[in-house]
Amino acid sequence: MTDDEKQTRQRLTRARPALGACSGVLAGFASLGVAELVSAAVRPQAGPVVAVGGAAIDRTPAAVKDWAIRHFGTNDKLVLQLGILVMLAFFALVLGIVALRFRRSGAAGVLLFGIVGAVSATSRPDSTSLSDALPSVVGAIAGAAVLYVLVGRLARRVPSAESVQGEAEGPPSGAGWDRRGFVIAATAAAAASAGAGVIGRTLNGASGQNAVASRNKVVLPRPASAAAAVPRGAQLRIPGISPFTTPNGDFYRVDTALVVPKVNATTWALRIHGKGVTRPVTLTFDDLLRRELIERDITLTCVSNEVGGPYVGNARWIGVRLGDLLAECGVKPPSKGGTADQLVARSVDGMTIGSPVEDVMDGRDALLALGMNGEPLPFAHGFPVRMVVPGLYGFVSACKWIRDIELTTFDSYDPYWVKRGWARKAPIKTESRIDTPKPFARPKTGMVMVGGVAWAQHRGIDKVEVRVDDGPWQAARLAAEDTRDTWRQWSFPWQATKGGHTLTVRATDRTGQVQTEKRTQTIPDGASGWHSVVVTVD
Repeated sequence: MTDDEKQTRQRLTRARPALGACSGVLAGFASLGVAELVSAAVRPQAGPVVAVGGAAIDRTPAAVKDWAIRHFGTNDKLVLQLGILVMLAFFALVLGIVALRFRRSGAAGVLLFGIVGAVSATSRPDSTSLSDALPSVVGAIAGAAVLYVLVGRLARRVPSAESVQGEAEGPPSGAGWDRRGFVIAATAAAAASAGAGVIGRTLNGASGQNAVASRNKVVLPRPASAAAAVPRGAQLRIPGISPFTTPNGDFYRVDTALVVPKVNATTWALRIHGKGVTRPVTLTFDDLLRRELIERDITLTCVSNEVGGPYVGNARWIGVRLGDLLAECGVKPPSKGGTADQLVARSVDGMTIGSPVEDVMDGRDALLALGMNGEPLPFAHGFPVRMVVPGLYGFVSACKWIRDIELTTFDSYDPYWVKRGWARKAPIKTESRIDTPKPFARPKTGMVMVGGVAWAQHRGIDKVEVRVDDGPWQAARLAAEDTRDTWRQWSFPWQATKGGHTLTVRATDRTGQVQTEKRTQTIPDGASGWHSVVVTVD
């Protein structure tokens, strides 16, 4: 053997683990690409990353979920999926190295991950068929085959010139691996995987086109009871303050859906049934459009909203009175002898949300909402139909993509969030927020306009006060009130002096309840405490 051949063999020997790791990653890529293609024939939610991600969300402690929302906001789902992909890439890399010595064991490891994905997909609340296991299973088989073939190329010997000359004396001695065969196989696997993934992603996107078309055809009727015009003075002209009406694109979104459901309104239906329902009914989207619609401005708040947090927004909703609909089905609230005290709403993605029947039927504008700010609901906010109940945190009222309403009792059923340590009942707490100046701002000395919003849905805001450092509480100027179900803007002219200062705000609702200073976490029924910002005046 020449020196050049020896050096080549040494380089290949050193490169072999890296090539094995590369084989594992390519096998993982093939699994995901093929799974994406197969999921197009099943449903997007059956893909392994989505299924495993959903299972991870279901099993994540409430405190961890709250931390993720607090730190990543609406990007929490993207971070979760990226984390899953990084973990899969790491394990695929390890399996590729293992397969260099234990070829079948490495391929079996890929199949094992397929089983995990299949179990996750079929155990999801929205799974209705064993076919949900197909994307993970077929993808794993494809990945195992790719790994087996690529590692085989690395193990295959090719004859050297020396072995060819001595061929008559015995079997050829190996000079290296089948580099050409490995490169061809690896390139083909990468190209095929990418192609499968792109086609699958395209088909999955196209599968929602019928839903998009159905939304585009929706023409919201003129409501029988229109919302009053927003009063003049409800929107303060202060730079940095939140707009009174939150645009749809800016409205917060907090849910567990890794893939936003795209529901076809023409095939959608809502079933109302359960305890105390004497006249069960199934309603289509057109049935709801033909009913008497009302339009209302309602502020929604997420229970994951920390003091001063962004998960609160105000919109103009149009929909059907839920209380009237339940009454037509024979439902009575507990105060009038009804046997059901909990309304369990079920989403198309399997989410269950429990609401107090008493609150839904006490005369407040609880809605099955069809529209938001003058247009059909956006998909991310629940198209075709969602619940909106003023005065209750979203996790006990605001079911998106709703498909089923069951009347039951709190004693007999725990919905999704209750099983994870959150409260069964959660009226929204009186809260206020400073929007401007921002934390750590550096305003100039002189007049600085402090402003923000305060909310106490279904009770209304009566007063807002601001304190500078440890000074006395001073009354802020309240903007005009729209309704007691909406937030209210406020402003406070501050004569700022040089140096560091702490600005604090508190609100008082119409019942006379002053916003508490006591700080609590969002779990189990919403955060409380005063919001403060620290600024330095130059």
